[in-house]
Amino acid sequence: MFHHWSIATRLFVANLLFVLVLATLAGGVAFVDARDRIYEEAGRRMQGIAAAIADNPLVLQAADSPDPSALLQPYAASVMANAGADFITIMAPDRTRWTHANPAEIGRPYIGTIEPALRGETYTEITSGTLGPSVRTIVPVKDDGGAVRALVSAGVTVRTVDVAVEGRLAGIAAIALVLVLGGSLAAWLLGRYLRSVTRGWGPEQLAQLFAYYESVLHSVREGVILIDTNGKAVMYNDQAAELLGLDPVDVDRSTQDAPLLSELPLEGSLRKLFESGRTAHDEIHLTGSRVLVVNQAPAVGPSNMRGRKGAVFGTVATIRDRTEIESLGTELQTMKTLSDALRAQTHEHANRLHTIVSLMEIGRSEQALEFATKDLELSQQLTDDLLGTVDEPVLSALVMGKAAEAHERGVELVLHTSGEGGLGALEVQDLVTILGNLLDNAIDAASDGSLPRKVELEVSAGDGAVAFTVTDSGPGLDPESVDRIFQYGFSTKDAASDAGTGSGRRGVGLALVRQAVQRLGGKMSISNGRNGNRAEPEAGSGNVGSLGGARFRVLLPAPDSKEDTE
Repeated sequence: MFHHWSIATRLFVANLLFVLVLATLAGGVAFVDARDRIYEEAGRRMQGIAAAIADNPLVLQAADSPDPSALLQPYAASVMANAGADFITIMAPDRTRWTHANPAEIGRPYIGTIEPALRGETYTEITSGTLGPSVRTIVPVKDDGGAVRALVSAGVTVRTVDVAVEGRLAGIAAIALVLVLGGSLAAWLLGRYLRSVTRGWGPEQLAQLFAYYESVLHSVREGVILIDTNGKAVMYNDQAAELLGLDPVDVDRSTQDAPLLSELPLEGSLRKLFESGRTAHDEIHLTGSRVLVVNQAPAVGPSNMRGRKGAVFGTVATIRDRTEIESLGTELQTMKTLSDALRAQTHEHANRLHTIVSLMEIGRSEQALEFATKDLELSQQLTDDLLGTVDEPVLSALVMGKAAEAHERGVELVLHTSGEGGLGALEVQDLVTILGNLLDNAIDAASDGSLPRKVELEVSAGDGAVAFTVTDSGPGLDPESVDRIFQYGFSTKDAASDAGTGSGRRGVGLALVRQAVQRLGGKMSISNGRNGNRAEPEAGSGNVGSLGGARFRVLLPAPDSKEDTE
């Protein structure tokens, strides 16, 4: 039965029992204290009455008379009526009563303790007499010589004192009732709050839920990170730690010990997303060598009884690793780039072949031979220059194909090579990604620009590094867009121009180029041609061409130099 009770119900019942016990104990203590105080007050009042009677000369005068009762009984009756005492007994030192509330008891011995009074002391006690239990005080009556000539006892019955005690029970009961009602109200309010926070679950259900929560966090293949409103990473699972490069989190760590987002080694775009707390759906973020898909939503508490939306406790972000899928997409794009280059090269070759055949058909064999020779020399020179600098056949085929594609679009691709080296140990997919996207962007920019439409590619090898510099004759880069040009999804092209290319991947190329450069341990810089405005000066310098468009320079360490440094 108790296992089905919520925390709020258990707290209310426990608090109610506690308040009842506390009120009972407090009421009992208050009752005993009130009773003791009333008995003490009754004793002090009887002491005052008895002392006042003992100081009256009439008592000594009556003690010397042959019939003390005749003088003292009317006096004692008058004092009892006026002072509110239940009895006043004046007696001889041998206990013989001279007065009593019941005249029939006169002459009989007094019942009670008189020894302290015979010694000259005032003594108060609770004892039973002829009128039942009573609170009484006995005072000695002394003559001028200090001898005890009589004793005076004044008292009230316990029944009378208890009536006064019962008069205070109502106040004590009222205070106890206020304690019970106040404690119950406080417990009910607290229980209502806990019920809204815990959704009516009991401790066993919460423990089971926490076990499920812990199991889910460590079993899912997606990264999960919980961020509170203070910008602290309250919790993240093992997958999130692996994807974001974080230290494993201790599940027993309190929220106060959780690190701030500014203390975690997060990429700039991810940090901004987590700190903003905004809702995100399948956003792509690049972190080093990974491509991550991030979803983020606020963590909202339960709605209250009036249907109002609950409080926002922070945000929950889920992270998926899309690196492998993106790698496959990049490889597919690489193959498409090479196939497009081969298609353009084939188309160009077909045009030239048709030209040669037509010249031969009209009897111009010498011109046909001269045309073929020059075309072979140009193609061979391009191949020899590229292979002599970068010993990578795939890159050579890519550049030759891009040259044919550029020519097909009315753009001249000029190649400048210098030095000797090889990139055979580097991943060819990364190299094709870098050079292919840079040339695509340059050809697009040059084809949309004014005459002359031209792209320059400079390949230089030496000093343990290989540099690619791509410059176009386009309009150049807007300085305001330089900071965002490498963001995944940002593009300077409009949708119409992008649709014309058929790529459907706007804002992807340069982001992948930067990721590939970082993966290869290289550097990248951007500037505009003639004015030389540099966006990232740390990447080094290169030969500045004559074109006034955008210039992208990539510096990659040669494989041998990387192995030496390691």
